[in-house]
Amino acid sequence: MNLSLHIARRYLFAKKSHNAINIISIISVCGIAVATLAMVCALSIFNGFTQLAADSFSLLDPDLKIIPAQGKVFDPNASDIQEVKKLEEIETASESIEENALARYNDRQEPVLIKGVDDNFPEMVDLDRLLLTGQLELRSGDVDFSAAGIGLAGKLGIRIDNIVPLEIFAPKRDVLVNMANPSASFTQVYTYPESIFALHQSKYDDQLVIVSMDLARYLFRYDSEISALNIRLKDGASAASVKKKIQDTLGSSYLVQDRFEQQSDAFQMVSIEKWVTYLILVFILTIAAFNLVGSLSMLIIDKRADINILRNMGADNNLISRIFLFEGWLISFTGVIIGLV
Repeated sequence: MNLSLHIARRYLFAKKSHNAINIISIISVCGIAVATLAMVCALSIFNGFTQLAADSFSLLDPDLKIIPAQGKVFDPNASDIQEVKKLEEIETASESIEENALARYNDRQEPVLIKGVDDNFPEMVDLDRLLLTGQLELRSGDVDFSAAGIGLAGKLGIRIDNIVPLEIFAPKRDVLVNMANPSASFTQVYTYPESIFALHQSKYDDQLVIVSMDLARYLFRYDSEISALNIRLKDGASAASVKKKIQDTLGSSYLVQDRFEQQSDAFQMVSIEKWVTYLILVFILTIAAFNLVGSLSMLIIDKRADINILRNMGADNNLISRIFLFEGWLISFTGVIIGLV
């Protein structure tokens, strides 16, 4: 057995000649234990926040999302996009258009985010958890319907009665505003609210309106362009590996985002809070470690007679230094283990 470690272990558990040294040693162990406990609990809580955010975002955000690296839209009929759609790991691919507009219902109006979706959209989301009331039918014959967030429905006073339409206005692209007749510079469409959804996130609930792809293209004057291609993967498929495969196929002209990157602002905020908390706790742990220095100093003073005996028996300074080094490690490890448990 290592002689230095054996003597250090005896010093840790042996009774000191002065009771104050025992108290200082116990305080050192408790300080490190409490700091370790706080660090484990705090970081575990923030990890839980991250998972909670990921679970809530998954209702509307796809597994992977393809957007243009530059500009707002791209052509989904391009050969590289069609090649991506044929990947065997992909279960469903849904096209969408997202643009800002102005909505008016009766005498109320609000800025909204219009999301035009295709027929594959119901396969991308869990409608039973998404919708609070109504059904997701966005077009029937020549009549257009829409789904509004619960916060927006409250602001506009939307009722699902197919009597009063929701008017949506969007500026015409590449058209100068006619000051004599400003209304001519806007495209106006009508859609009847058919359902209300809730994601419990203000960025969606307070401003999102879901409409059909045809209505969105007419409103924003697009031919076949889309804002994003949303991808749902098959069960068991790795999002990271599929993302890399798609990015290699598309090159630098497109960005492939997973769920964390789609909500980068929220996850970065949680991550920053977690690491700031970690640094604060490390600082507290460092302060607690200074108690250890005081404890070892008092122990050295208490064991001066033992040190002289060891020197007379042939112990050198290196052996004596290792004894108190191991003593400090034992106090630290005891506190860490207690804190972890």
